[in-house]
Amino acid sequence: MISQPIVLIGADGQLGTDLATYFQENNISFYPLYYPQFDITRPEKARRQLASLKPKVVINTAAYHRVDECEDYPERAFLVNALAVRHLALICGELESSLVHFSTDYVFDGQKKNPYVEEDCPRPLSVYAASKLAGEYFVQAFLERYFLIRTCGLYGVAGCWGKGTNFVETMIKLAREGRAIKVVNDQKVTPTSTWELAEKIAELLKINAYGLYHLTNEGQCTWFEFAQKIFEYLNLKPELIPVSSQEFGAKARRPPYS
Repeated sequence: MISQPIVLIGADGQLGTDLATYFQENNISFYPLYYPQFDITRPEKARRQLASLKPKVVINTAAYHRVDECEDYPERAFLVNALAVRHLALICGELESSLVHFSTDYVFDGQKKNPYVEEDCPRPLSVYAASKLAGEYFVQAFLERYFLIRTCGLYGVAGCWGKGTNFVETMIKLAREGRAIKVVNDQKVTPTSTWELAEKIAELLKINAYGLYHLTNEGQCTWFEFAQKIFEYLNLKPELIPVSSQEFGAKARRPPYS
């Protein structure tokens, strides 16, 4: 049985929306928290708010995940993805709450040729990735009861809160606008459904199997191949152009395989 009540930070985000729906459909007691009413970068207010709710489990989906923007605003990236997570871990320790926190496949440099496992050594290539890894370290340093979830290529019914959209929605929008679409074809990822990830999170909560996990769907493809499947499924036929990461020109480095 899942310990209740649960506090869900970022309940209106891409993953938060599906977690909230799952909890509602399965009669799991939870408190949804939304930004800016709840702001993880304001630790004293966050402490008071969480203490009033007395959660058994805190799920944090809040993050600053505009990967390229993080290169220009590293202080903001580390504030949200690392220092705020440190404060949250300390608060959970005080309240004797377990913490579910999400990280990214981008903590790796992509030099492996086979799937990464939890024991592999991280080597972040970007400010975003470094800030997320720092957040992981704070959780591990200050808590014993935690779930650290590294995942990849999320897509769901709701768009990503910070970005306003996700890859699937972006591709559909561009196709319907009739534009030629350039998509990176040298980064291999595992697109992951937020609904299926939410189901797996619930399974972990039922057995209290604390620790670090890599949770994604199965398989792998490039972003270009993912776009091809999206358009094939929807019977759309835009002009789709494969490009290299260098040609695409993103500011932040991404792992070529993660």
